[in-house]
Amino acid sequence: MKEIIIDVGSRQTRVALLENRELTEIYIERQNNERIIGNIYKGRVENVLPGMQAAFIDIGLDKNAFLYVKDALPNTYFDEDDEYISPSQYKDYQIDEILKADQEIMVQIIKEPIDSKGARVTTHITIPGRFIVLMPTVEYIGISRRIENDETRDKLKKMAEELKPKGMGLIIRTAAEDCTAEDINNDIHFLLKLWDNIKQKQKNGTSPRLVHKDINIIYRTVRDMFTRDIDKLLINNKEHYEKIRELAAIISSHFKNKVEYYNKNYDIFEFYQVESQVNRIINRKVWLKCGGYIVIDQTEALTSIDVNTGKFVGTVDLRDTVLKTNMEAAKEIAKQLRLRDIGGIIIIDFIDMHDSEHENVVLEVLRNALRKDRTRTNVMGITQLGLVEMTRKKVRQRIENVLLAPCPYCKGEGRILSSETIVKKIENEVNNLFFSTGAMAAFLEIHPDVEELINYYIAEDIIEIGKNYMKPVFIKTSTELHREGYSLKGIGLPEITELRNKGCREI
Repeated sequence: MKEIIIDVGSRQTRVALLENRELTEIYIERQNNERIIGNIYKGRVENVLPGMQAAFIDIGLDKNAFLYVKDALPNTYFDEDDEYISPSQYKDYQIDEILKADQEIMVQIIKEPIDSKGARVTTHITIPGRFIVLMPTVEYIGISRRIENDETRDKLKKMAEELKPKGMGLIIRTAAEDCTAEDINNDIHFLLKLWDNIKQKQKNGTSPRLVHKDINIIYRTVRDMFTRDIDKLLINNKEHYEKIRELAAIISSHFKNKVEYYNKNYDIFEFYQVESQVNRIINRKVWLKCGGYIVIDQTEALTSIDVNTGKFVGTVDLRDTVLKTNMEAAKEIAKQLRLRDIGGIIIIDFIDMHDSEHENVVLEVLRNALRKDRTRTNVMGITQLGLVEMTRKKVRQRIENVLLAPCPYCKGEGRILSSETIVKKIENEVNNLFFSTGAMAAFLEIHPDVEELINYYIAEDIIEIGKNYMKPVFIKTSTELHREGYSLKGIGLPEITELRNKGCREI
């Protein structure tokens, strides 16, 4: 059972992918931190660095974007999922032969800014559709690696060769596995019109500036995730529900019937028990069903994952206990990498196995579990120290970086819940308080930093909740509270009168 749950708020939208009601992927997009991957910019070359075989491009963001030589070569495509392309394919090219300072150039973001690094860009523009990705600047044909049947791959490749626009490339997406030539052709015509529009926008105006912005998270979800194996898509916004139904009807009436509107007052993530699973993402320790556990630690260079037997003592012997723990841990690790969107170098310290056959079994379990991941992974094997080395493509910030913020008490050494995350929890609790109790009003005590966010961004949501139930919310700040801490309680008419007499803030 696969379901997509979309929670649409006034300043943030959250998308959850559930498999048998268990959270497997979560995406959060906020007004002040929208995704920029796929956006196309008319930029200006700021610096050309021959020693790094790269250039920095001013595209109008806070930090200049990074353009590597292989991403600047004309009429050449390098698979971005391949982290280990040999430099011999482009070693004869020098970046200063391709780009000059102050040159105007059209680029597309392929990796978001992460920590202190700016965005990574490419000149190899890709424009995704439902069934194909159009590559207007290079001749190339690719088939999604998730389409594994050789006969299907050959059929789709032949279809792509016949339909491919001259001088351009196509990548056949997973959703195209059962589609017809007409479906692909319609996608191509739509994307060609979009490309013509992008080129016209690029010709006019100064640089740096945004030329084309990818669609928002709701419609990207429909385009990229709403495939035939999804059983249901639920959304709590009527307007977007109607638009998704229209889009789904174009694909198939079968898809249209899978779209449902959630119209309850109760928070959609709470109703489907997603909120509690989201909150567990930030936990360093993850327990296994057998009683063992894994510990996930992030450094600037890599992510390390340690496996422990914990409470699991087994029933046969030590070798069997270790094998069972490691096998269950391998499945959980694959799930956590996908759920937390952990990218880059990953080192796994499984419990020591002195049997090479057992090591191979655990590696095979890990590789099979990673096949569900839409992001490219590469398991290298076991080192002489008994550690498993692997990589996962890093495209965006880890989800915990969205949920957490640097801790002001320890000068950034630790992490605490971000103000946005705290306020979202408060909104849900205010709504649930009015929904499930007879309280006449709500009294909320918060840290001043959180009130500041409420003042500028959030008040309208809490006001809306109060309007729905026709009940006020009183707010008081206290520096004695921890920044993550708050107090919420329901109150009656005597307390309401007392708070109003004291001039307590009311929304």
